[in-house]
Amino acid sequence: MARISAYIATVFLVFIWAQPSVAKVRFGKNVHIGGHDVSHQTFTRKKRAIYYIYKDKPRHPGCHWQKNRDGSRTKICHFQRKKR
Repeated sequence: MARISAYIATVFLVFIWAQPSVAKVRFGKNVHIGGHDVSHQTFTRKKRAIYYIYKDKPRHPGCHWQKNRDGSRTKICHFQRKKR
């Protein structure tokens, strides 16, 4: 009986861990990354973002969207850190 309950508990834990996590990130008011305003942007599993911050001027400044193989899109931004 103890083996059966341990087996059921193990299967239950594996089932819980196997569930994909779902997260939604929403930037609110006055959010800055490297001195650049990124307020009111929302990112999910299908809409992602990568921000690169450079001390000097980046080779390809600005942002662009990239399509991924799984159907999602990634916003890639190359920013120069703003001086205060």
